[in-house]
Amino acid sequence: MSAIEVQDLLVRYDRALALDRVSLSVASGELLMLLGPSGCGKTTLLRAIAGFVEPAGGSIRFDAEEMRGRPAHTRNVGMVFQSFALWPHMTVAENVAFGLRERRVPAAEIATRVEDALASTRMAGFGARHVDELSGGEQQRVALARALVIRPRCLLLDEPLSNLDAKLRQSMRDEIRRLCKSAGLTTIYVTHDQKEALAIADRISVMEAGRILQIGAPADVYRRPRSRAVATFIGETNLYEARVVAADAGAFRVESPLGPLVAAADQTFAPTPGASVWISIRPECVRATTAPSSPNVLREDAPPDGAPDASLYLGEIAERRLRIGGVELRTTELNPRAAASPIAAAYEIAPEDVVLLPADDGGAG
Repeated sequence: MSAIEVQDLLVRYDRALALDRVSLSVASGELLMLLGPSGCGKTTLLRAIAGFVEPAGGSIRFDAEEMRGRPAHTRNVGMVFQSFALWPHMTVAENVAFGLRERRVPAAEIATRVEDALASTRMAGFGARHVDELSGGEQQRVALARALVIRPRCLLLDEPLSNLDAKLRQSMRDEIRRLCKSAGLTTIYVTHDQKEALAIADRISVMEAGRILQIGAPADVYRRPRSRAVATFIGETNLYEARVVAADAGAFRVESPLGPLVAAADQTFAPTPGASVWISIRPECVRATTAPSSPNVLREDAPPDGAPDASLYLGEIAERRLRIGGVELRTTELNPRAAASPIAAAYEIAPEDVVLLPADDGGAG
């Protein structure tokens, strides 16, 4: 399968800048997720790679072969659309065979490859059915089979699960990863669903306003965001303005609305003492304790008389909103035993869970 290299890609729609000199690389066999809010440019980037959008500048290479200027049908790209784009008047087998017939593949080979593609997507025996006889998940599998049957150089997926219900989305996202990895496909997958991206990606590329903000392994992007925009888009977080008061080989010390905190030295940038920063603390990183072992120990403000309970029981987790130093700190508790947990003696945050972010990154705060 082909490696993909995009360099300084520029796309304009009239006067609007849809992609602002985007660069990224996808290794052969890698599954890269393009993640971001609606209108950030992720579908435009996918369509430019497929050949449906003509860039104003930059390059798109498959295994060092330039694709810009080449028609979409000559790039040998498999694409699965949000709407599936299946023909209801055709059978499942006819839908899957469409790309092969366009390529004038011999009939006997078409039959074999269609059968193999349906088997790989667990749709063997469905070839004679019509599309309107299928469930949403079955239609998704047919769309995948149609993309795979041409033996593409790469697979491009544009929000392929957005029309499915939550339970089916979860099973299909596992199926898509299985298919891509078993076939060794180089895959770019567009989504706005954070959990989908975290669950199946080898790497995630977070986009905003036509630019790539950060690319990395799912755990790295989640635990070490480089900007407020990334921290707030992926998962929930607590954000506060703070000031660095000291830095040494092992840690940064900051003054924050929560009080003095220690942040581990392993940060995505190295602010100097006196610098203004933002700090990001994930709710699940705030732990109730009766025997604190972290240098970051917080105690909840006494609630005013008649204040409503700040706990929200959600089954597998409970959310709690604490007041510390007069500001709110959101926490989550895994596997809670009651809807309203008693107020803890203290809460602690490990230094590696206090993430420092630049004060001037322009991200949403």
